Amino acid sequence: MSSGDHPLKADLLLVLATLVAAAGWIFSKEALAGMPPLQFVGVRFLLAGVVLAALGWNQLRALDRAGLRGSLLVGTLFAVAMAFWIKGLEHARHLGEGAFISSLGIVLVPLIGRLFFGDRPPRLTWVAMPVALGGFACLSLEHGFRFEPGQWFFIAAAVVFAILLNLNSRVVRNVSPLALSAIQVSMVGGLMLPLSALTESWPDAVSTPVLGWLLASALIATTLRFFVQLYGQSLTTPSHAAVILMLEPMWTAIVAAWWFGERMTTLQFVGCGLIFAALVLSRWPWIRALLRTALK
Repeated sequence: MSSGDHPLKADLLLVLATLVAAAGWIFSKEALAGMPPLQFVGVRFLLAGVVLAALGWNQLRALDRAGLRGSLLVGTLFAVAMAFWIKGLEHARHLGEGAFISSLGIVLVPLIGRLFFGDRPPRLTWVAMPVALGGFACLSLEHGFRFEPGQWFFIAAAVVFAILLNLNSRVVRNVSPLALSAIQVSMVGGLMLPLSALTESWPDAVSTPVLGWLLASALIATTLRFFVQLYGQSLTTPSHAAVILMLEPMWTAIVAAWWFGERMTTLQFVGCGLIFAALVLSRWPWIRALLRTALK
């Protein structure tokens, strides 16, 4: 099936993927009430990795040595990014704010490509960057120009995600998306659980509600999200999918407001708005092309 088939179906699947990803922030935050962060993320991704590996077993068996090495490399980076992300979530006072900070990784992709790979980013990148920095400054000013630990962890996660996205398009270009997802997710579990055992105190028992949040994180927010996202991406172009996936921080803020009763101050709202504007600017050529197609 070509990437131009079933555009509405692709859009609905990708929107669903962003909604499931947003729900994952809630599942994870609730699970952290009863589990150390690295243990939680390790178990979550190990369980999801087993399911994805079972679904993509034929694709995994078809991997050559170069594809396996590249997948393990990006899987290691993914584990580092998730370690920063879960520590950010542990310290986060406002999930919606954290989601917008994490989304800065998309804005940073062209800059990382320029610094490490000699790419020539679009001109709008140099407009989007200061807009994004202005948004982050507004979020920091909310606390009297004091950076919160959670913000630093989310920024670190965004930088690693930007590096990861650059490498994904280079070292694993010919690897099946399902096989790559299975390896990436499994690497998080394989690396985080030993690190957790060395650095964290594990609880003697996990309560039933926390276990439920853990399973929801593994099976819904990780396995189902990856499966739906990959299927949706297979029905459309990468640029079109990237634009829709930008909705995740907005959904996260809405879901967090509903579930935890979070509210944004004016300064937080301005900061998140500027970051979202930077996301739009960084993808503007694609968005403009989509608008022209839609208006024909």
